[in-house]
Amino acid sequence: MNNTLRTTLIVLAVLALAGVIFTAGFMVASANGFGIGWMMGNYGARMMSGYGPGMMGRGMMGGYGPGMMGRGMMGGYGGNSNVTPLSVDQAKTAAEAYLKTLGVDGLQVSEVMVFDNNAYVVVKETSTGNGAFELLVDPVSQTAYPEYGPNMMWNLKYGMMSGVGGRGGGMIGGWNNGNATPANLSADMPVAQEKAISLAQAYLDQTIPGATAATDPVKFYGYYTMDFEQNGEVAGMLSVNGYSGQVFLHTWHGTFVEESSMK
Repeated sequence: MNNTLRTTLIVLAVLALAGVIFTAGFMVASANGFGIGWMMGNYGARMMSGYGPGMMGRGMMGGYGPGMMGRGMMGGYGGNSNVTPLSVDQAKTAAEAYLKTLGVDGLQVSEVMVFDNNAYVVVKETSTGNGAFELLVDPVSQTAYPEYGPNMMWNLKYGMMSGVGGRGGGMIGGWNNGNATPANLSADMPVAQEKAISLAQAYLDQTIPGATAATDPVKFYGYYTMDFEQNGEVAGMLSVNGYSGQVFLHTWHGTFVEESSMK
């Protein structure tokens, strides 16, 4: 095989992988006044333009959300709806088993939210109290795995672009671009917590009228995640990028069942 053909095949493979990553990660987001999206952590690759209110609606990828997000091909609130939801203890046990496989000290399960499609788990750093990353737990297999979306693409320390963790890649996805996470990485972000809550509420006002954003988001390295309520009940979750202000709706949880916080 000559060098030209080899190079062409490598380029095509990389482009195909990138397409899979962006589709699987549901990385269509709403800019809410910040313009160009800031997606790839502190590596500075500005890869996605923000979509304004005119692009919001129901479309290909499931659930309510920006751009082409809507009920459709990716299932939205479907999936495991006919399966008995996990208990908090089952979800916590699965998440802790996952953490043991990482071989990284100073991480603990901080919060569990059970939905009928899956359980959502917040993992925090014991030394800083900052959110480290987010997990989902499948109710059928009762195994934990990295949550999609912002958890992979916006997480500067533990996401796809980090070099944290063993086994050759970023801790939560096995991805690695050869760069180590900077030693001085801070969880402080240009978009303050109050601003993130405001952006989340503005997004909900446009897309899910009557929904109210929580006022206690979890701060991760690069973004915030919070739940929102309708009629006094938890109705879903969303994330806000701490650099661009983009809002990303989690469309895969389903109906809320229960939650618990761990000290």
